[in-house]
Amino acid sequence: MLPLDLMTAPQLAAAVAQRARRLRLDRTLTQQELAERAGMSLSSLRRFERTGEIAFLSLVRVAMALDASEGLGALFPEQVRSLDDLLEAPRRQRGRRS
Repeated sequence: MLPLDLMTAPQLAAAVAQRARRLRLDRTLTQQELAERAGMSLSSLRRFERTGEIAFLSLVRVAMALDASEGLGALFPEQVRSLDDLLEAPRRQRGRRS
């Protein structure tokens, strides 16, 4: 399998779907059970597992239903700034409006 950062968007979506499917099976959940826990239709879950296509909010619900939502925080990590960066940042000027 390609590293995630070398995949196209459809490849990455399919890889995420396969991971979710494996996790569902590891938890011995049927597609129907997971769809109910995630509050989505069975057809939407099946399409996600087959193609990787899913609305973001539905993906969050699937992750929560699989007890895997912690990984979503890694999607857009906050930038850690060093003390030097903070000291070098231009100071904000305060003034009166004209």
